[in-house]
Amino acid sequence: MTIEFKTAPPDLAAEYIRLRSMTRENGVSEERLRALGITATTWANDILSKELQGFVAQSNGELAGYCFGNTKTGEFVVLAVKPVFEGQGIGRHLLSLVVDQLKLRGHKRLFLGCSSDPSVRSYGFYRHLGWLSTGAAEQRGDEVLELLLQ
Repeated sequence: MTIEFKTAPPDLAAEYIRLRSMTRENGVSEERLRALGITATTWANDILSKELQGFVAQSNGELAGYCFGNTKTGEFVVLAVKPVFEGQGIGRHLLSLVVDQLKLRGHKRLFLGCSSDPSVRSYGFYRHLGWLSTGAAEQRGDEVLELLLQ
């Protein structure tokens, strides 16, 4: 199975929303995203305005995963991989692509919200890749992790 990585196009925004609800842990429904003000239109507009920088992974034209970061704040907004594509290094590669882009935009510190529960996969995933706890929590209770860039 060949995986192709490329810049995330805005015209796939509806697919990004669908895939977000499919993730094995921390899935978010389309209804929940809409309640947060996130729709295919707003997502596409954020990509077009360059506020969101993202990359997709595709296998034979099928969306396998994606990752987006906020170019203004340095926040990692989302990393999602379809369960059938997990364990192949796709998430790690997508994350590194976005880290590189945000670093090129001058960010020295990146941050994200992550579960503080060690039994959740994302807890170990980000820490294994060098992200560190700031000791702070987001409004929804997620722990804030940061990655300091050189």
